[in-house]
Amino acid sequence: MSEGQGIKSVRRIAMIGNSLPRLCGIATYTTHVRDAMIAHKPELAADLYAMTDPGSTYAYGPEVVCEIAQEEVSDYHLAAQRINDSEADVVLVQHEYGIFGDHAGAHLLKVLNRVEAPVVVVLHTVLEEPNADQRAVIEALARRASTLIVMAEKGKDILRRVHGIAASLIAVVPHGVPDRPMTDPAMFKPRFGFAGHRVLLTFGLLSPNKGIETMIRALPALTATRPDLLYVVLGATHPHLVAREGEVYRDSLKALAGELGVSDNIRFIDGFLEQEDLLDYLSAADIYVTPYLNAAQITSGTLSYAVALGRAVVSTPYWHAEELLADGVGALIDFGSSDGFARAIGGLLDDPQRLLAMRERAYDVGRGMTWDMLADAYLRICTRALDRKPVRLKRKRPGRLDPVTPRLDAVERLSDGTGIIQHSIFSVPDRDHGYCVDDNCRALMLMHRMPAADAERADALATVYASFVQHAWNGDQGRFRNFMGFDRSWLEAVGSEDSFGRSLWSIGDTVQRGRIPELKRWALHLFDQVAPSALALGSQRAWAFCLFGAESVLRSHPSHELARTLVRTFADRLMTQLAVARRDDWAWFEATLAYDNARLPEALLRAGDVLGDQALIDAGLETLAWIDAVQTNPAGQFRAVGTDSFGREYRPPLPYDQQPLEAWASLDATALAYSITGDARWAAAAERAYRWYLGDNDVGLPLASDDGGCFDGLMSDRINMNQGAESVLAFQFACCTIAEMHAAGRGEETPATPVKTLKAG
Repeated sequence: MSEGQGIKSVRRIAMIGNSLPRLCGIATYTTHVRDAMIAHKPELAADLYAMTDPGSTYAYGPEVVCEIAQEEVSDYHLAAQRINDSEADVVLVQHEYGIFGDHAGAHLLKVLNRVEAPVVVVLHTVLEEPNADQRAVIEALARRASTLIVMAEKGKDILRRVHGIAASLIAVVPHGVPDRPMTDPAMFKPRFGFAGHRVLLTFGLLSPNKGIETMIRALPALTATRPDLLYVVLGATHPHLVAREGEVYRDSLKALAGELGVSDNIRFIDGFLEQEDLLDYLSAADIYVTPYLNAAQITSGTLSYAVALGRAVVSTPYWHAEELLADGVGALIDFGSSDGFARAIGGLLDDPQRLLAMRERAYDVGRGMTWDMLADAYLRICTRALDRKPVRLKRKRPGRLDPVTPRLDAVERLSDGTGIIQHSIFSVPDRDHGYCVDDNCRALMLMHRMPAADAERADALATVYASFVQHAWNGDQGRFRNFMGFDRSWLEAVGSEDSFGRSLWSIGDTVQRGRIPELKRWALHLFDQVAPSALALGSQRAWAFCLFGAESVLRSHPSHELARTLVRTFADRLMTQLAVARRDDWAWFEATLAYDNARLPEALLRAGDVLGDQALIDAGLETLAWIDAVQTNPAGQFRAVGTDSFGREYRPPLPYDQQPLEAWASLDATALAYSITGDARWAAAAERAYRWYLGDNDVGLPLASDDGGCFDGLMSDRINMNQGAESVLAFQFACCTIAEMHAAGRGEETPATPVKTLKAG
């Protein structure tokens, strides 16, 4: 079908990654990808948005239209605006955790969540055991991108198994390689002074994980009968290593060669090579060697190049090598086995026919990896991505701001027999990302607050969510698991401390508010098992969440000493942190602002109320007043602390992106302050936070949907139109809290009316 018959064409691509003359593999790869795509489609415009590491400057060429300083948030915003202004059809990202700012490179999302074009992400690293920050970034990329590209089937397997990402969202495109004829090494050896030698070659930035010591220790056995053997170690020392310790590592390798008596059989060539020079060095090698020490390497560009040039390869079985060298394409040797390398290399050198056969198999495999083939695959993927351009709502004046009656429709839409699903694509549940205990805890608590008319439906769902929380408890570890794939397999043995805190909160809340007696008994039983492990937590928000759960138990069981101990302990810890972090203009518990901020003063208010401790109440009111002022814009509207603010010490918050979770936390805290003090200022603050959902906000767009759902966030110029569980639940909690506050003002009771609190003073 021709373009005129309905297929859209990619005319401009915005490429985000490193760029030459920055000396690193990602910069080289990004440049080669750009060149290959333009060679494949000459009319294509490909703009580079180059990442610059702290303290560095580069003389970028005209292909770089925008430079992004790694840690400068404003640069990411500017890049997004320039991409939008350029009317790029697709954004193509070369992703490596370390080249973007913030934890695990999360600043990249500040660009991708603001651009209008669809996104394709090439993952250069895929981890079998990501930490919490790395997991969050990859899963956020998966939600935003139309396709994730990996360079090996192993990467696809990990994304599916570890992150629960659907196979349909993942494409495997091998690392690109030059298309050169296979040549005899003897043709290239004289250029480098290698004539008369049989040459082994290792190439790459020099660092301890490359396993060069393994090969040096293999040399004595090889050179004993092959004195002409030469091992060439080609490449500069990794710049980060040089910055820390200079050339200590390179010198240690030379010293090892001297100790083993093979200094004359090894040559270190220090430098970062142009591609044509590298290819000539590879062409001069009889055998290419990669003795890496770690299996967790999903791609190696130099391994791909060696195979494409028809070099025999002897390697350890790191992921990419294990896959690329299968079926006799190369030889695989155990990690750290110098004897194994000596035997394999010696066997090939002593059998020229076997060596030639291995070279020919490698060269044949390389024909399927050329840059032209990569460019064709990338452009086809980008063309398909055009159908997934983000949808945006037009700004409009908010309508009536009357409170919305709590309703279960959107919650039920996201729920199944296992629990509530984390994310959605627009309003459709996204099963690719499974479940988490955080959302199921919130959902369990929400069920206890639903109006009497929905009690039967809510109680049935409460049992489902409670079952998820129970299953999440890992008694052997004394912690809760958090993430579960859609296939009901846990993706980790231990979740975050905050997940533990939310779990204990939901359990205690069920003890107090649950409508089903059997569920209340279950909750108290589980609370007694779990609560002792809470004292080891170090996160302030985890302390607050645990305090909420313990306070709820104490309301129902005033003689429960463990619950009382937790309330007192965590309140005292928060008071200590407040004393440490506060300044004259900063009445807060820590040097930075993050998520769920109002939960910290709420914890002091709850503790002071249940314990009858006026000092805790006073501190809670003071810090709540401070954060309430921070979260009010000049127009008097609620303005949640934006996610761009996270990590900025003692600095005013940035306004975007604003999350529904923050408005719910502020509403709960200010409504509690009103119930304790009777001060109308807190009722007004609660109303202000609630109206944020209805469109009384910085952008003038409502986040609440007609069926009780809620969009995922407020950005500088639009809303995130997905409706994940956290957002939907936050809005429904807000509806319940505002209804309870209004009912209390009329002297009415509701199914969720809290236990009467002590009055301050």
